[in-house]
Amino acid sequence: MSDDIYVLNTEIQGTDRMEMMVDIYESGDDLRTQTDSNTNKQQPLQSTGSECVRMRCYRSVTVCLGLLCVLLLTAVIVLSVLINTNNQQCQNKNFTEERDQLLTKYTNLTEEKDKLIAKYNYISKLSEQWNQKINGLLTCLYDGWINFKSSLYFISSEKKSWNDSRRYCRERGADLIIINDKEEQDLFKNRSETDSIWIGLSDSDEEGTWKWVDGSTLTTSFWDKVLHKEPNGKRGENCVGSYSPGWADFPCTRTFKWICEKTLY
Repeated sequence: MSDDIYVLNTEIQGTDRMEMMVDIYESGDDLRTQTDSNTNKQQPLQSTGSECVRMRCYRSVTVCLGLLCVLLLTAVIVLSVLINTNNQQCQNKNFTEERDQLLTKYTNLTEEKDKLIAKYNYISKLSEQWNQKINGLLTCLYDGWINFKSSLYFISSEKKSWNDSRRYCRERGADLIIINDKEEQDLFKNRSETDSIWIGLSDSDEEGTWKWVDGSTLTTSFWDKVLHKEPNGKRGENCVGSYSPGWADFPCTRTFKWICEKTLY
């Protein structure tokens, strides 16, 4: 009897233990289930929060990069302005130095020019004084001769043919005058009065080719183109005389006064 009761109690106790273990296991499953559900419910919230954090960080980095770009651009612009300003200052300084150098050179050249002008005026005065002295001496040596520039001139008072006039000049170490410019022409054109004066020009060697007595070909002429349209004598008039309107060709046998020229140097 007692053995049966013990067995029964044992069975009862074992049954209770099994039930308790089942309950504990079930309660543990419930707890795990609740924990898993809670975890599953919280995971979306956690993932959503991390994405927000990431977006905020991305925006912050973007803003920072933008600010850095703006700062760099500003720095580049400022540096460019400073460099251009320095370059302009350097250029202005160089231009100023070059201008000052040119002004100094101009001043020096102006002073040298003034000195040269003063020397020229002084030499011109000396030359004029010497010419006057030489003219006076030559007038004493060559009675009736006049001095002009670097030559002596003799105007005859009698009349001869062109060839005889030239012979007279050559016997005295001179020759008939060679007129080189208008100044020399004007010096003697009014001395002929109404008649002509023989000059050292002819085309006796070749008709139409006018040559001076030294053999040089005529280059500058003062023909009378108004009254008589000279030269107009062709073969019959091969020697030239000068009168107030200009030059004219005449027969070489005509008799006129003449002008001898003797070069001094």
